[in-house]
Amino acid sequence: MSSPTQRLLDPDQVRRYVAASLGPDVTVTGCAPLTGGGFAAVWSATLDDGRGVVLKVGPPPEVPLLRYERGMVAAEARYLRLVAARAPEVPVPPLLHHGSDPVLGDWLLTGLLAGRTLHQLTVDGAPVDAVRAGLGAALAALHRVDGDRYGYDGGRAAGATWREAFTAMVDDLLADATDWAVPLPVPAGRMRELVHRHAAALDAVRRPALLHFDGWAGNVLAVAGPDGMPRLNGLVDGERHLYGDPLLDLVSPLIFRRAEDEPDDAFLRGYQAAGGPVPLDEAGVRRRLGLYRLHLYLLMTVEMPSRGITADNDPGRVARLAELLDRELAALAEP
Repeated sequence: MSSPTQRLLDPDQVRRYVAASLGPDVTVTGCAPLTGGGFAAVWSATLDDGRGVVLKVGPPPEVPLLRYERGMVAAEARYLRLVAARAPEVPVPPLLHHGSDPVLGDWLLTGLLAGRTLHQLTVDGAPVDAVRAGLGAALAALHRVDGDRYGYDGGRAAGATWREAFTAMVDDLLADATDWAVPLPVPAGRMRELVHRHAAALDAVRRPALLHFDGWAGNVLAVAGPDGMPRLNGLVDGERHLYGDPLLDLVSPLIFRRAEDEPDDAFLRGYQAAGGPVPLDEAGVRRRLGLYRLHLYLLMTVEMPSRGITADNDPGRVARLAELLDRELAALAEP
């Protein structure tokens, strides 16, 4: 099932986007859709000079989006340029072109990174500790890049402090939940009150670090190293990047889990070895991680109608997110 936000493309349209990006003399010799994402339409293509490229096309302008999703394709172009300039050790695809057109919409053309996703390797039972450690090191490198604001760019939720930006991000998601009539485990006002009750913990963040935010296993690519073991070769889909607390980036790689319960996870060990401190025994750190898990599970809940996801076509997701939200809300409600 495709998401309503994903344009329906065909090979002729892919050729049109490639020509608009690289010029009419470049020929596409083969192309196919890539699966795994739920926002943009993504295709791989092979060019007549042997290069592999990836085309990512944003939603049509008439499709309703969540507030933070506005302008995300352009946001990813800014992210790729920034990482290439200031954190070149992070393996992101090279940006070949960012285009915007009244008919074609917003799109990116990037180089194609080789590899299988960490999600695929995990399902297959492959050894993945080195890949997870590499992901930790890559995120630590990103976090050394400073921003000029907290939160998102492009006129989306932001603030002069991390507390201001994060509470604005949650408020926007709750407003989206109202717009889309998304059922929540507790009234939006109660959820907002719990976030604001613990917002003082966010004041410990004094530097807006660059965050990938979406480092789940499907956005992590690996190839075999010299010893035949999988190694990190790509961190993709930076369209949701923002600036703020590095702890926020410890949630998606450990999705449905709790970092404070698994301090010896290879991802966390890789992060710490690369200079990313994680004082998981501090109460304020644990409170922030709880707030960030609440934010992620709220986002995943609120986005379901815009992606065409319902309790009928994906009951497991609905039930699991409700359970996870309940758990984090209960923890925040404790004295």
